[in-house]
Amino acid sequence: MRPLAVALLGAIALAHGTAAQAQALNTLTRREKREGWKLLFDGHTTRGWRGYRRPDMPAGWQVRDGALTRVGSAGDIVTTSKYESFDLVFDWRIAHGGNSGLMYHVTEDVPEPYGSGPEYQLLDDPNYPDGRSLLTSAGACYGLYAIPEHLAKPAGQWNHSRLLVQHGRVDHWLNGVLVARYAIGSKDWNDRVAASKFKTWPAFGKADSGFIDLQDHGSGVAFRNLKIKVLR
Repeated sequence: MRPLAVALLGAIALAHGTAAQAQALNTLTRREKREGWKLLFDGHTTRGWRGYRRPDMPAGWQVRDGALTRVGSAGDIVTTSKYESFDLVFDWRIAHGGNSGLMYHVTEDVPEPYGSGPEYQLLDDPNYPDGRSLLTSAGACYGLYAIPEHLAKPAGQWNHSRLLVQHGRVDHWLNGVLVARYAIGSKDWNDRVAASKFKTWPAFGKADSGFIDLQDHGSGVAFRNLKIKVLR
């Protein structure tokens, strides 16, 4: 092989190696650190999380193969810190026929997290009844803002999501596509809440800040690469 070809192959290999390092699971790149991103999950421990309305971590949530995983009946878990405006990215996968969610601005003034926090729906769309409606399919603001089309990958495969919350304005992204946009407290939001089951929950969507919640809906679900950037 000619020296130039060897050099080119070496450069390509080095580039791929650098990219692989930058994409290591549950880590931050130098750029992300400079931009203010923080890990919500270190890939090894459940540090930074606890059970909803309890000080400890339920045994049904464990770290498996670098993912924060619901492995048995446990209840929801929440971050130990509260967040107001933020940019959150995360990977998730769900079991066949599974249902879960990620909620935000959750308070502990009500018995269940969904009584206060809006939900980014996580679902195996083809194999769970909620998947029949775009209003309750993966990526939707559950029961309030529908996605344009089914974009979640099949059960057992990793999806990538982004939740951008900035002073009440919220974007849901799923696998690189903007799937929902809304403004909490707007007339449109209030009208939709008034026409939904949430109208009977006085605390729903009222908090300006709160915990991030991972839902135990009785299904196997796993999370990794949970990264957050606090916005001003």
